[in-house]
Amino acid sequence: MNIWMLNHYAVTPDLSAGTRHFDFGMELSRRGHNITVFASGFHPAHSTKKCPHNRDKYLIEEINNNFRFVWVKTFRYEKNDWKRVVNMLSYSRRVPKIVKSLNLRKPDIIIGSSVHLFAVLTGYLLSRKFGSYFIMEVRDLWPETLIDMGVPRWHPFIVLLGLLERFLYKRADKIIVLPPKAHEYIESLGISSHKIRWVPNGVDLSKFNINGEDDLNKNNNEFVVMYVGALGTANNLDVAIDSANILKNKYSNIKFVFVGDGLEKSKLVQKAKLLKLDNVEFRNPVEKKEIPRLLRKADALFFNLPNLPVFKYGISSNKLFDYLASGKPIIFSCSSINNPVDEADAGITISPDNPQVLAEAVIKLHNIPAYKRQEMGKRGKDYVKKYHDIPMLVDSMEEVFKEALGKKE
Repeated sequence: MNIWMLNHYAVTPDLSAGTRHFDFGMELSRRGHNITVFASGFHPAHSTKKCPHNRDKYLIEEINNNFRFVWVKTFRYEKNDWKRVVNMLSYSRRVPKIVKSLNLRKPDIIIGSSVHLFAVLTGYLLSRKFGSYFIMEVRDLWPETLIDMGVPRWHPFIVLLGLLERFLYKRADKIIVLPPKAHEYIESLGISSHKIRWVPNGVDLSKFNINGEDDLNKNNNEFVVMYVGALGTANNLDVAIDSANILKNKYSNIKFVFVGDGLEKSKLVQKAKLLKLDNVEFRNPVEKKEIPRLLRKADALFFNLPNLPVFKYGISSNKLFDYLASGKPIIFSCSSINNPVDEADAGITISPDNPQVLAEAVIKLHNIPAYKRQEMGKRGKDYVKKYHDIPMLVDSMEEVFKEALGKKE
């Protein structure tokens, strides 16, 4: 099959964000499918590394003979304001023009993936133009997430997103959801359960079979609690800074290491300086392919999301599955209805937004024998091997394709 994937935030492993569509695309291409991913060439998380030159509208990266990334030139922005919306719209506006200029072969299936719904709308419009089957992939529930983060339900932008989400749900041939209970929300809008399939995020475990020394230099006496990922408002990392402040005197060997970038990074760095925290370190983002090696130097990993009602539908975080695959114990701080760390018995679960509780969890992991932490980590790795290995998830994706095309085994 010829498959197009529209994901504004898709990246390749030489950048520093989630690689779901790269990993799925690689596996699908190995199985003989032709894959084209349309991604934005600009996003603060990967510092414009793939942004086309000013005179160009796109950049094509050939991954292999039947898999390619098309990097779309999009409007730049620096914070969550109107410019970010323009960035989204510029992606959605330019993809159809690029498709026309490239004279691509008609796709059998087009997947429109949300983080934002305008990319999904573009996927739908292209599917109408080419007579292709349209699959909507729901990564986050919009506009519910924005509402939970404080945007009024009556805000014109929220009203627009609400109308757009219903429009797209109704017109999709199939709907793939990543959060395990997202189907409940979609069905509440009058959408048939027969259209909805769960294909969560996963991990390529072969990338975690590594040997040798790691990149993060670590004093043998240090106990490193590591966070790897975006440093944005939604990640609520003030909690970890406050927890480091609690621990700095009595547990001076415990160190928090933040690896990543984002719109809140400068604020977090300044807060750590004001509190004179020698036990906090910020590092620049690393390429996704370097994450397995980086995680090996941690003693514990920190996963944190604020307490939002939308998590009653669950989560499916790329970062969390990387954490589990690393074989390290995890502190899970989230109010989600699903909890892979608890299911795997791979760490400690705590309530979100509480620096004291986080400090106590860190101390608990610090004080238990190293072999106990290793056992936790092994259980996490076994869990993702059983439930979230990429080839297994692509099997599920192919079943969705067959259903959308009306094919049977």
